[in-house]
Amino acid sequence: MAFSFGGLTQMLSSALGREDGGSVLGIDIGASSAKIVQLRPRGGSAILETYGEIALGPYGGQPIGKAVKLSPEKTAEAIIDLMKEANVTARSGGISIPFSSSLISVIELPKVAQDALKRMVPIEARKYIPIPVSEVSLDWFVIPEDESEKSAFDRVSSPTTPARSPMQEVLLVAIHNDTINAYQTIAKTAGIQVEFYEIEIFSAIRSSLSHGIAPILVVDLGAATTKMYIVERGIVRLTHLVTSGGQHMTENLGRSLSWEFEKAERVKRERGLNDSAAYSTDENDRIKTAMLSTLSRLFSEVNRVLLSYGQRYNKSVSHVVLTGGGASLPGLSAYAKEALNAEVTIADPFARTEAPAFLADVLRQIGPGFSVSVGLVLRKLKSTS
Repeated sequence: MAFSFGGLTQMLSSALGREDGGSVLGIDIGASSAKIVQLRPRGGSAILETYGEIALGPYGGQPIGKAVKLSPEKTAEAIIDLMKEANVTARSGGISIPFSSSLISVIELPKVAQDALKRMVPIEARKYIPIPVSEVSLDWFVIPEDESEKSAFDRVSSPTTPARSPMQEVLLVAIHNDTINAYQTIAKTAGIQVEFYEIEIFSAIRSSLSHGIAPILVVDLGAATTKMYIVERGIVRLTHLVTSGGQHMTENLGRSLSWEFEKAERVKRERGLNDSAAYSTDENDRIKTAMLSTLSRLFSEVNRVLLSYGQRYNKSVSHVVLTGGGASLPGLSAYAKEALNAEVTIADPFARTEAPAFLADVLRQIGPGFSVSVGLVLRKLKSTS
């Protein structure tokens, strides 16, 4: 049976009362599960009406927690079940596009008029996209100039350096058309009116970060991959993908203690890095060691990204935000604060919504996994406020 938060959404609906007018959906289809959030605007606030998560593994003949690649039709079946289980009443909103199905890059171009830039970006994009530009949908954004950064570079230049044309940085985003077509099929089959698609990075940033100018590293711990992206002045400056995540942790745990995947996944979710009275001292040590074999490699990569960015831009990234389903691992926060060379916080996207007080602890615990779906709805609510 696929996993969801059906019982809690029943309580949530009763506590808030249901109003369908103006309600918006945020749907995040990950590698191992799909998540949905329904919010409603009221007096400048985002009211949480319902939410839910469903495992995708069983729809592909795999256990809960396994990453699967489903057909659009099978994915739509899971979304329909999720909406029913979570008592979803809205039928329009946004859907996230996986980071792995997109390309995000900061490119440098001459400062030219907007019309000239529109012609220049597709030509320059060919250098960064390994497939024909005609096969992708392009978007781009001129990054505002940081005067303090400019003066720092000016000091590095020597008087003999030949003058060159003024340059500007552009954030380039590309999504394969096949990916968009697949998501359109999912939405149509599930009866959802998609008002926009958004790469998951931008949704997670919106719900997880406060406004600020200092660079922050966001680490999204997924089932199949871990995404890292440094955000400075609200702009994605660097992205990095590691093909390791929660599923690998479960597999290591299963191998170490000769457990089936299902049991290893359940133990990981329930006790995480914390000791449990249900196991002997030796078993507790083996469980923790097995999971840390994955986490230590991931956090070593996080520290490498922190160091690399600092060396490249001569700026210190002193804050790391952990998000994604893996950030809900019990005991992770304490370990991360020891392992990472930065201040660490766990994303709390539901803090940007209004919900009954009795759900506060639950929402804080599961919140990191809903960063993308909450961020999607916040985009829509902000544009209509």
